[in-house]
Amino acid sequence: MPFNETVFVTGFPGFIATRLVKRLAAEGARFILLTQPAFLAAARAEAAAIAGETGVDPGRFTIVAGDITEPNLGLDAGALENARRETTTVFHLAAIYDLAVAEDIARHVNVEGTRNVNKFAKSIEHLKRYHYVSTCYVSGRRQGIIQESELHHDAGFRNHYEETKYLAETEVEALKAELPITIHRPSVVCGDSRAGETAKYDGIYYLIHYLRKWPGGLTLLNIGKREANLNLVPIDFLIEAMCALATDDRAIGATVQLADPSPLTTHQLFDEISKAIGGRDSFATIPAGIVYPVLKLPLAPKITGLPHSAVPYFFLEQTYDTTRAGELLEPHGIRCPSFPDYVGALVDFVAGHPTLR
Repeated sequence: MPFNETVFVTGFPGFIATRLVKRLAAEGARFILLTQPAFLAAARAEAAAIAGETGVDPGRFTIVAGDITEPNLGLDAGALENARRETTTVFHLAAIYDLAVAEDIARHVNVEGTRNVNKFAKSIEHLKRYHYVSTCYVSGRRQGIIQESELHHDAGFRNHYEETKYLAETEVEALKAELPITIHRPSVVCGDSRAGETAKYDGIYYLIHYLRKWPGGLTLLNIGKREANLNLVPIDFLIEAMCALATDDRAIGATVQLADPSPLTTHQLFDEISKAIGGRDSFATIPAGIVYPVLKLPLAPKITGLPHSAVPYFFLEQTYDTTRAGELLEPHGIRCPSFPDYVGALVDFVAGHPTLR
């Protein structure tokens, strides 16, 4: 899929942004990569590595120092003018993803930062597409089936991350009448389905690390819930999906939930990880009514490795509709793999990399 565009990317050199740039570089894209000053050295190293791996001209990567929380994204006049003139596609990934983030920080980065990116997108001379990376968890405390076409609600939120991503998405949604926008809502992102590679141990990795502590004993008692799903997508699926949608004009104006259309329950996830680690299913199940309050006890995180902020996500009764995403991705031959098909890769990567830099 040739992609002869100049792509302005926020959030580089983060894990998702780096994988996205590498994939689009292989298709011929040029880049303006907005990087916070503290990460300039890392960004230059990543861009050089991508150029080497993909065989593209290093001159295709322009790294600019800036910050989404500042007016004009913190760019000097020359860099701002060049970005407005050269950019044809925007991918806004920069955000605070911490479930325990303080409200003022979350609002500053996720809401005010997105407003600044919105203003920048409106000022681009030849904008073809603005991609905003949101999250399925803008659904907050809602229950049941969450449609891709649904956004506004008053069900409340579990944390400031959810709330501020919701507020940011509402602002991007309001721009659809003015700009060619695609909103991407990933579910919980995990490692590569083939190599298992990841940059952060959260989400499903809390359970993997928990079971690895004592495979012979902990795998016996399933602490998952039969009525709750933890929707997972491997990073390679997410990147392929976003890149495909970047070349597909049918995605203009769409909001797509990039989630597993057939997610496993947390009870099933426990057993799949148990089999990958210990070679067998669990023997018995502890009722969720017991597990949840125990995981919320003050000392529980030190024992289980699961922070209090992440506990609710293993007990959610939400299902994310992926109808529109499926319709758009089907012609590209892109489907989310099933967790049992790649759980071994995730477990093997953790075993080979007990800690991450």
